[in-house]
This record gives sequence, C-alpha cells and structure tokens, in this order.
Amino acid sequence: MGKKIIIALGGNALIKKGQTGTIHEQFSNTRDFSKQIVTMIQHGWTPVITHGNGPQVGAILLQNNATRDTIPPMPLGVCVAESEGLIGYMIQQCLKNALTKADISNHVATIITQVLVDKNDESFSNPTKPIGPYYPEDQIDQLKEDGYNVTKLPKGYRIVVPSPDPLAIIEAPVIKLMLEQDITVIAAGGGGMPVIQKKEWGLDGVEAVVDKDLASERLAESINAKTMLILTNVEHVYVGFNTKQKQKIEKISLKEIKKLYENDEFPPGSMGPKILAAIRFLESGGKNVIISHVDSAWDALSGKTGTHILKTL
Repeated sequence: MGKKIIIALGGNALIKKGQTGTIHEQFSNTRDFSKQIVTMIQHGWTPVITHGNGPQVGAILLQNNATRDTIPPMPLGVCVAESEGLIGYMIQQCLKNALTKADISNHVATIITQVLVDKNDESFSNPTKPIGPYYPEDQIDQLKEDGYNVTKLPKGYRIVVPSPDPLAIIEAPVIKLMLEQDITVIAAGGGGMPVIQKKEWGLDGVEAVVDKDLASERLAESINAKTMLILTNVEHVYVGFNTKQKQKIEKISLKEIKKLYENDEFPPGSMGPKILAAIRFLESGGKNVIISHVDSAWDALSGKTGTHILKTL
C-alpha cells in the first residue's frame, strides 16, 4: 500500500461550465479525471476519492417533485444515497477502465457511507444550508407539507436543511480493510448520509446534509492519511477574492491560514469549509493540504500549482 491520500472532488467537477449535465458529459469528464488518478497510483499513492453531489442531488429532488403523483417522494437521505451510487458508478467504471488500460490490477469500489452526527447539533434548530434547485412560489406549500424548510432568496425559493458537523465515518473500518487489499475506494459522496445514534434502536438517518470537505477530513483522520487534495473550480486559494486586490496563496503555514480564517477571509458558502477542513486535518496529524482546480490535480500534487497548506513552512 502506498502513501494514503484523500482526494475530495468538488460537486461541480463532473459538470463543467456551459454543460447541461447529460450523462455523456459527466462520463467524459469522469474519464478525464480518472487519468490523473491513474498517474497518482503509478507514482506510489493510495487514493481514497470523495466527491460532492450538488447538481446530481438537485436533479433527483426535481425528479421527486415531478413524479410525486405517481411515485412517493423519497427523503433527503435516500436522495443523497442515490446520488452517491450514481456518481460512484461513474468514477468506479471510468477509473477501472483507465487502470486496466495502464496494466494496473487494482479493483475499485464505492462505499455508500454513513456519517455520525450529534442529534443535539445546533444546526438542527437553525437549518440554513440551501440545497437543490430554485422552486416557484406555487410549489412552496407542497414542499412544506413534505417536511422541508424553505427560504426566499434573490433568485427564488430553495429548500434549506441542517448541516451538522461530522463526528465519525461509520464505514471507516471497512474502508481501511479495503485499502490494505489495494482496492481504490470511493466514499463519503455528497458528505455521506448523516445518521444519529438512537438508544435501543441504533443508527437512524436524519434530514440534513454534511459538508463534503468536513466529512472528507474525518475520513482522512480515520485512515491515517497525511495528505488531502481538495479539487474545486479555481487554481488557487485567494486573499481578497472577488476584489481588485485579490492575491493568490501558493504556500502558507497552518498558523497563517488559521489567522486568515478567523478573520473571516473565506466565505462560509464557498472556500470556508475547505479551509476549516484543512485546519482540522493539519491539527489532527496531517502534513499537507493542497487546494487546486480539478483539471490540475496531478500538477498540484506534484507541487507545480495549487495552494499548499503545511503544518509548518
């Protein structure tokens, strides 16, 4: 087994700008991404791939709504599981094909992942995480009947749900065993399905979503990975992003990035969770976090681009 690395693939990585998200487009993008994973494996890395699911779970919610008169709508946790299987299937197939072409015998498997959260997490009393598409006003009453909270935003109405902090990855022991057998694992898709522990019952799903980067960090701790590669739609992290004074960060220490984070430099809806995940990872024993564009995954891991966050410089 090589050097373990968590590769956190952004939610929009499989649907690029200007695309409509057809399955053919998503498979094509997945094939391109898989080539970079093969290169990493050839250079001695053992990757665990996590991924977002924003566009895909949004489409599933729309399908839920459109067919509600003939098919009972599924709860959010089931929709997340469905998206995990959908995206996992694409990565699993494309990566296995790419490995076979490179004469590498590794198997690839997707683990439908449950993530333990605290039933008393404060987000449950204050759901603020927007998910899925925008809805017209005439559908709001039905969404509320389904048990969803809805908020009005400048572009329309969206469902908002709790986003509790992840505590542990339920399937982590299974993932560790698979890595020992040289199986490339895809896990914690969309942050995984949040579950709580109920007395005299066991695990039970809750209507919430877990941030994918924070869940990836918990998984990294669980498997004792030392490197996290967070792939998004920008090449670097910036200070002063969306301003004329923006400056890219190429290399920075844990102490420096933590100070920037505490000064609200990184918005909670975009780069904030990624930086928080990086801080937690390095404080828990990780050595290096790299944030870069999905198309530059191997170059970033090779030190040619991206933002590199280190425990010490």
